[in-house]
Amino acid sequence: MSTLDRATLTAAEWRAARDAHAARVAARTDAHVARRMRGEKHPVEDFLFTYYPFKAGQLAKWNPGPGVRLELETTEDVECFDRRWYRIDDSRTCAEVDVESWRADRGDGAKFIASLLSSTLHREANFGCFGIHEWAMVYRLSEEERRHQQVPLRLSPAETDAVVEGHRIQCSHHDAFRFFTEPARPLNTLQPARTDMVANEQPGCLHAGMDLYKWAMKIGPIAPSDLVIDAFDLAMDIRILDMEASPYDLRSWGYGVVAIETAAGKAEYMERQKSFSARAQSLRQRLLDALAGVGVDPA
Repeated sequence: MSTLDRATLTAAEWRAARDAHAARVAARTDAHVARRMRGEKHPVEDFLFTYYPFKAGQLAKWNPGPGVRLELETTEDVECFDRRWYRIDDSRTCAEVDVESWRADRGDGAKFIASLLSSTLHREANFGCFGIHEWAMVYRLSEEERRHQQVPLRLSPAETDAVVEGHRIQCSHHDAFRFFTEPARPLNTLQPARTDMVANEQPGCLHAGMDLYKWAMKIGPIAPSDLVIDAFDLAMDIRILDMEASPYDLRSWGYGVVAIETAAGKAEYMERQKSFSARAQSLRQRLLDALAGVGVDPA
């Protein structure tokens, strides 16, 4: 049985867990924070901090999950948990997640998250998209209009457009589809909207897997920090494939190329996509278990 499986942690135990979490977060975010201080941008690694509304400091907040009592010995211990959705007892010697206040504030949104996770978990995976969504985001754009102007395209603009026109585009993810260029939108076999997320999202989708980090952060202290970090790691690994399979040439940044316009590239993309989907399914179940543990079930 691990330390965090116990109902009560001594101050020394939870401080060690908190500090270990802080070290894990620092290893993943220090380079991003340093770049931000210098005013520099990274086309791959900055994405999780710009696309999602969570800063490195928020990720560094340690949470043991509900049902774990934390012994407090010092004023600094008390201050560590003097924050939203935590309860400190009258003697100020013990803290734990305040499930009741969290559920009052976040219960409706959490129920939507549970419904989305459950429907995606039990839906058949589609592995035939080949990351064309990234190509559709630059379709018929001029160089000045593209998002990553510091990164060149692998192919000429005409060749890039031809890849889009030569594939069946079947993006099911609303937040990816909304970045399609106007000429690319009618080429998608679906027209996903935010209101259709529960009906459309499927477990083979890279962006649905990436979003598990968002959902873990959204449910706040209900998801223990080890689960949040695992979701963050999956999101970053997916982001790398997303960009390696994109029309951008990131070799000068130290990344490879997954040439999805070729048979070999499609095979590599699908193999990695299936591996990420399996990781995502495990994380979905862990998130659903965390929500069920505080009485939040799918609608």
